[in-house]
Amino acid sequence: MTLVPFLLLIEDDDAIRTALELSLSRQGHRVATAATGEDGLELLREQRPDLVVLDVMLPGIDGFEVCRRIRRTDQLPIILLTARSDDIDVVVGLESGADDYVVKPVQGRVLDARIRAVLRRGERESTDSATFGNVVIDRSAMTVTKDGEDLQLTPTELRLLLELSRRPGQALSRQQLLRLVWEHDYLGDSRLVDACVQRLRAKVEDVPSSPTLIRTVRGVGYRLDSPQ
Repeated sequence: MTLVPFLLLIEDDDAIRTALELSLSRQGHRVATAATGEDGLELLREQRPDLVVLDVMLPGIDGFEVCRRIRRTDQLPIILLTARSDDIDVVVGLESGADDYVVKPVQGRVLDARIRAVLRRGERESTDSATFGNVVIDRSAMTVTKDGEDLQLTPTELRLLLELSRRPGQALSRQQLLRLVWEHDYLGDSRLVDACVQRLRAKVEDVPSSPTLIRTVRGVGYRLDSPQ
């Protein structure tokens, strides 16, 4: 990531797009904007941003489809802008691969805080590594390999795996994981955790439907089995 975060904002409402671009620029970000999903995907290919802020309701290709298309080839962070926190939009968006969401009307400072929290998830940390079966987590290189091959994880998926790996065999509640990974309580919105675990299992587990590494602890949350 560059020293000055480079963001791609995809929002069709002119007033919202202009206001957010101005606010984020004042917060120290460099911002490129697009009004449609098609234009946003084109800018993504041309300019390689550090993070995408993506409105759900777009003309033509909607935000969900944009998110899915990005995830086919790229693991950069995606934050959704949605009208309601309890709407089906949130669930569909997270299942499409989004890392986080912000509810409209959007306050620039709130969005800035979420952006910086997401970007911190990809920062390097301690220098040790851990092995869980055929999965190796290298905390120095911030990489994860399975059977010797690199796994392409989003920053949020990586941070979730790192937090679980620091406490092998220990069950962590969804609220604990929300604070550790997302840095917010989100008023108990466990959907962020469950959707991210589902995506992570699809990448690290041999049989995602019968996980042996990331275990569900009924009534509590999740744990990562101890290193072998």
